[in-house]
Amino acid sequence: MRSSFSSAGSVFALTALLAVSPVLSAHAAQEHAKAPAAKKADAGQPEDNILGIINGIPLTKRSVDARGRLFALSTGIGISPDVMERLRPQIVRQLIDEQLRTQEILSRHINITPEQIANAISGIEKRNGMEPDALRRHLEQDGVSLGTLIDQIRVQIGWVQVLRQEMGSRARITSKEIAQRTEAMEREEGRNEYLISEIFVPVKDPRHTESELQFTETIIQQLRRGAPFPIVAAQFSQAQSALDGGSMGWVQEDSLDPQVVEMIRQMPIGAISNPIRVAGGYVIATVGGKRVLGHQPGTMLTLRQAFLPFSSPLDPSNPTEQQRAALENAVKISKSVHSCDEMSEANKKLGEVRPSDPGQLQLERLNPQMRQVLSSLKPGQVTRPLVSGEGIDLLMLCKSETKNLAARTPNEIADQLLNERVEQTARQLDRDLRRRAVIQMRSNS
Repeated sequence: MRSSFSSAGSVFALTALLAVSPVLSAHAAQEHAKAPAAKKADAGQPEDNILGIINGIPLTKRSVDARGRLFALSTGIGISPDVMERLRPQIVRQLIDEQLRTQEILSRHINITPEQIANAISGIEKRNGMEPDALRRHLEQDGVSLGTLIDQIRVQIGWVQVLRQEMGSRARITSKEIAQRTEAMEREEGRNEYLISEIFVPVKDPRHTESELQFTETIIQQLRRGAPFPIVAAQFSQAQSALDGGSMGWVQEDSLDPQVVEMIRQMPIGAISNPIRVAGGYVIATVGGKRVLGHQPGTMLTLRQAFLPFSSPLDPSNPTEQQRAALENAVKISKSVHSCDEMSEANKKLGEVRPSDPGQLQLERLNPQMRQVLSSLKPGQVTRPLVSGEGIDLLMLCKSETKNLAARTPNEIADQLLNERVEQTARQLDRDLRRRAVIQMRSNS
């Protein structure tokens, strides 16, 4: 589990936004084709129409529409105008919260430098195999201003610094606290724990939850249609775990709301829950794994890869000359490399479109085809060329080791304790900012 104060976690929500294919699916393109009709129906409301005033700062229709387009683009599945209209109230709420956070960032004189934002954007491009500046061009092509993404980046980075200041010395986890949590986990050995991701939708008025329930059900529909859970969580969840794409890591039953426990016990891995009513709002949950606390043997693989990209999508019945040449080159590489260092060097010469080190992988969690390919390898061996529509992958096994994956290191326990503390601090601070704010919404919002 990553700490919410890590640099990776602080911009996860943004890196997730374009983690899907940068080209829209055919279905998404059809939905985008409907956009002019939606705009025409909305012609009575100019883009600069003010929807509300938050502590003296206006919230415009332009901002809400831009965030909606960014979300539609990032899911990659296409969002119809009527669905977007149902999401609109939560987009407004999210932008209000971001404005309150922005004002808090400014009041604490926290400065987010252009270099920090540029590094975050560059990281998004690298992780998606994009050339420098390709992200801006891609967003503009789909009618989304880069400023919309920059605004989110600025708030995400700044909010992490606010929480760091707010927590002060409480951001340091002591060895005594780690030891106490370790002892508690040992006493609970044999109980169930779950790898959970969540989306938390707060309820403003517990007596009237119709609007939030409708929003939650709409989000569930999009997730079940294929919208990536981390992206939706990053966009709409009001829990601090949104910074990690909704991931809560491995959690025990007594750390969860009883209503959530009742639901996840019945859920198959990978399923999306129905709305779960909890204190303060609704939760949407998905379960990535289940295990018995203290016992989870697994095979961890350390790999290196070389990726040869195609210059155009592959037509298996009619490969191009470039694709034929790439296959010949892949065969040569597979025969000439004999160590993981050599595989990394080969990938660098190919432009390192995909990282040489994909990170440790658990054999048991791979799809059956990939599991079969990798389980037969010995250290130093290379797979046959693995051809996809985008290019050819070569994987070399560096190391294979069996671990008890349920065993937590002191650093992992410290991260878990810190994440719990950060979540509590963030929720309290968000409530305080809302309570002190002067928010005047207009009827057209």
